[in-house]
Amino acid sequence: MARQRIRKRPMSEINVVPYIDVMLVLLVIFMVTAPLLTQGVKVDLPQASANPIEQKEQEPVVVTVDVDGNYFLNVSEDPEKPIDHQTLVIKVAAIIQYQPKTQVLVRGDENVNYGKVVTAMGLLQKAGVPGIGLVTRSPDEER
Repeated sequence: MARQRIRKRPMSEINVVPYIDVMLVLLVIFMVTAPLLTQGVKVDLPQASANPIEQKEQEPVVVTVDVDGNYFLNVSEDPEKPIDHQTLVIKVAAIIQYQPKTQVLVRGDENVNYGKVVTAMGLLQKAGVPGIGLVTRSPDEER
């Protein structure tokens, strides 16, 4: 009796189970890290009824003025560390010179002295920013 060899045909299906596992792991990682990517400076934004501005492809430069009147820049080495006037002007001027269409926004705490926010806007104008937006929160938005 001669044994007959049974030829196995090559399998042409792709096993997607490992890809689903990787996708779920990445999803969990992004869900955990996304809340950590927000800015760490605590400010209570004033309420205003305004239309949201359109989002550009590049990240906007955000100057934050906290309740104590300290300035923070979201694109600095340490966004949670206050910066002085001169550093603010130099960094924003460099960004505007490199990318002239960069959006510049000011976030001012509702309890900060109005003069501090105006000073920040003056410093940004000195840095060559053509237009400045103000960040507020919607009246129906929870704190």
